[in-house]
Amino acid sequence: MAATGSSTRASKPSPGSESGPGTGDIPRKRCPEPESEPQELLGAGPADGQDDDTDSEESDYSGLEDSGSDSDSEETGSDPDSGEEDGSKEASEETGDEDAEVQTEKNLNLQKNDEYQQDSSDEEDIRNTVGNIPMEWYADFPHVGYDLDGKKILKPLRSKDELDAFLDKMEDPDFWRTVQDPQTGRDVVLSEQQVALVKRLQKGQFGDINFNEHEPSVDFFSYDVMIHPVTNRPSDKRSFIPSLIEKEKVSKLVHAIKMGLIKPRRSQDDSKGRYYDLWASEEQGRVRDLRMHVPAPRVPLPGHEESYNPPPEYLMTPEERAVWEQQDPEDRKLAFVPRKFSSLRQVPAFERFIHERFERCLDLYLCPRQRKMRVNVNPEDLIPKLPRPRDLQPFPTTQSMVYLGHEGLVRSISPSPCGQWLLSGGDDGSARFWEVSSGRCVKKVEVCGAIKSAVWNPNQGLSLVALAVGSEVLLVTPPSTAADKQVVTATERLLSEEVESAMGEGPVIWSNAEGEELLHGIRIKIQHPKPVSQVTWHSKGDYVAAVMPDHSSHLQVLIHQVSKRRSQSPFSKNKGLVQSVAFHPIRPYFLLATQRSVRIYNLLKQELSKKLQGNAKWISSIAVHPGGDNVICGSYDCRLSWFDLDLSTKPYKTLRHHRRAVRSVAFHRSYPLFASASDDGSVIVCHGTVFSDLLQNPLIVPVKVLKGHVVTHDLGVLDVTFHPSQPWVFSSGADGTIRLFT
Repeated sequence: MAATGSSTRASKPSPGSESGPGTGDIPRKRCPEPESEPQELLGAGPADGQDDDTDSEESDYSGLEDSGSDSDSEETGSDPDSGEEDGSKEASEETGDEDAEVQTEKNLNLQKNDEYQQDSSDEEDIRNTVGNIPMEWYADFPHVGYDLDGKKILKPLRSKDELDAFLDKMEDPDFWRTVQDPQTGRDVVLSEQQVALVKRLQKGQFGDINFNEHEPSVDFFSYDVMIHPVTNRPSDKRSFIPSLIEKEKVSKLVHAIKMGLIKPRRSQDDSKGRYYDLWASEEQGRVRDLRMHVPAPRVPLPGHEESYNPPPEYLMTPEERAVWEQQDPEDRKLAFVPRKFSSLRQVPAFERFIHERFERCLDLYLCPRQRKMRVNVNPEDLIPKLPRPRDLQPFPTTQSMVYLGHEGLVRSISPSPCGQWLLSGGDDGSARFWEVSSGRCVKKVEVCGAIKSAVWNPNQGLSLVALAVGSEVLLVTPPSTAADKQVVTATERLLSEEVESAMGEGPVIWSNAEGEELLHGIRIKIQHPKPVSQVTWHSKGDYVAAVMPDHSSHLQVLIHQVSKRRSQSPFSKNKGLVQSVAFHPIRPYFLLATQRSVRIYNLLKQELSKKLQGNAKWISSIAVHPGGDNVICGSYDCRLSWFDLDLSTKPYKTLRHHRRAVRSVAFHRSYPLFASASDDGSVIVCHGTVFSDLLQNPLIVPVKVLKGHVVTHDLGVLDVTFHPSQPWVFSSGADGTIRLFT
């Protein structure tokens, strides 16, 4: 730097730079240093805009001597009008040489006296002599370091606030290139060369602009044979004499071979490929089993309580003895009652000695012991990657309406094919027709018993419902407002047909309703030999199946044809206690659910097509996917099983989300949804996507738990069904209410 740490201004000396007598013996060059002009950070020499001329009155070495001597010598040697002789010219040249030598000595003395005057180091600032230390150490002091004379370098006064800084930023064109020197605390304006250097370093380029990083490299070693070697170092002595270390190693190897510790390599025998050990794998497995064997644990050593004279604290009190006798044998801490005897001769034989020895032998003989390798599995990897429920919308989430009117259990509900009406039947002996949108009961049909099942005909060309009351199946027409005139006319035509040959034949009796029953809408009564628990329609609306569970008879399932007034029993043998039946929506299949399995029959070929093992104790209900390739069944042991008919006869997935018995299951006709109703008072809606690709398994994700029904007499939700066109679900419960969730 041009200005040293001890330089001051000529007009106003700074405080702290005053030196007393005895200091400053060495004269130093002083340069004007205005505060308004910034100092150079990089490179040597004076700052831009500073004058190199100094005052001759304040400086002992102002440089005038150099210029004066040079100018005198030039004037002496170049004056054309001097008229001097050649000898005088030579004398003047000698005088000039002497002056140059004197000046050179002065410069050398000056360099010795002021060694920091021409210092151009970029590594440090010579004005501050604190060295390479963190400048944060001076944050709480009024100075930032010390100069060459040991004087404190005070921090500049900074009274500018954020507003002044903002005004400087707006008005000062050099604000963007102004930085603060951490060692002096002054603001320094970077020059154009320094800014260019910073930009090059930021771009990852070299600091020197003249450096060429792509210049051709000099190939020092060449493939040409050179005259002179690369190195002319003389060879070592060890290159000409045998190595003692190698001699020692060879002697050790020879000794090992002689002693038989190292055997020479043998030639491979060709018989290995032709002959092999027949029992090699078995022997290896046996050795592996022996290696994996874990010894049996030892019997624990007897304690103080087993002594013939135990301490008093180990003896049981009468209360502890009573508690010990009430506990199960596997729950007792001790298998015996500690007793106390005065001498070892009075100790009787242990009663359970043979029993304990026998149990110990069984433990050693029957309990397998083997070492199993622990598998390091991340627990998060075991959780299936399921999509978020909000990505699987729409599905019912909130309760929208409650249909009130029944006084007992509502066992069955069924919506109309158009979705505008809802049919319900309960233990109060009434079947009610509800308007879905308003919750108004438009018709009430009184019957002579509890309605176990109520189903609406799925054919939109017919307006007809079936009710299971005791041992009868009633065909009832809905109110006239539930269908248009053409549908009502087609229904009347179907019910008014007289087929005399079919009336009264078979195990059931067909009869037409008369009198008051006809006024209520009851058209046909089908009398069965036993109570009917379920009725279900075929998708075309002409066939209806009735279930009569009975262990002792094969007449548990009857299929009725309404158009011909004809009934038939499809099974000639008892297949078990039938729980539920369903028609396949597409194919001519008939599904029959017993307590433990689901049988699928081909009605055309009249044979058993498939038998599904439910892995449940008691199946309660079944439902078929609209695509026809998947079946779900609920059971009274809180399980819901999903069967893929193309995959296996065992459940593809078993869901255990309910805490109590599952009463009913249902699929949606158009949306990938299915629901299950349970006695815990909840309805769980799940997303079940069936892919057309046979190699991709169905996606089953529980999305919502719907609650609202009150558990009454340990019974919760008895039936559940979906709206035919909307993602809504209806549920009926033991509390006498029907609820709509949308």
